[in-house]
Amino acid sequence: MGQKINPLGFRLGTTQNHHSFWFAQPKNYSEGLQEDKKIRNCIKNYIQKNRKKGSNRKMESDSSSEVITHIEIQKEIDTIHVIIHIGFPNLLKKKGAIEELEKDLQKEVNSVNQRLNIAIEKVKEPYRQPNILAEYIAFQLKNRVSFRKAMKKAIELTKKADIKGIKIQIAGRLAG
Repeated sequence: MGQKINPLGFRLGTTQNHHSFWFAQPKNYSEGLQEDKKIRNCIKNYIQKNRKKGSNRKMESDSSSEVITHIEIQKEIDTIHVIIHIGFPNLLKKKGAIEELEKDLQKEVNSVNQRLNIAIEKVKEPYRQPNILAEYIAFQLKNRVSFRKAMKKAIELTKKADIKGIKIQIAGRLAG
């Protein structure tokens, strides 16, 4: 049997960067990983919960409005910097959204002596990100758009973003 390698580990340093930047002693390393997981899950749950509240909107940009491409976590001695890379930051631009997210994270992490800084970065070319495209296609299928049209539109969006190639696979009960 062939040796399998993690795709992220294979590309680290060449085409991709680490998602967490911090140092811990070996005995505290697992706690740091669990804390990172809690932070990421809390942010994703917050976005999911608030997306359902505002799902009555029917704009094309809302189809992939709150898709998180990735979350960077930088830990220092007294602060935790969380940088959320998001495709279209419509939801988090509302007043009090970041503060509410910060309160939720503070409760989840239980860090009394560490400050939490949240920054939101808009992805420059959102249709270059595969998870944004996947969310876009899923949204189109939920709105009963033909799967062929949804795939062609996704390919068209990636061509506008100057991507050399794309492969789309859709499975399930389509076209009856």
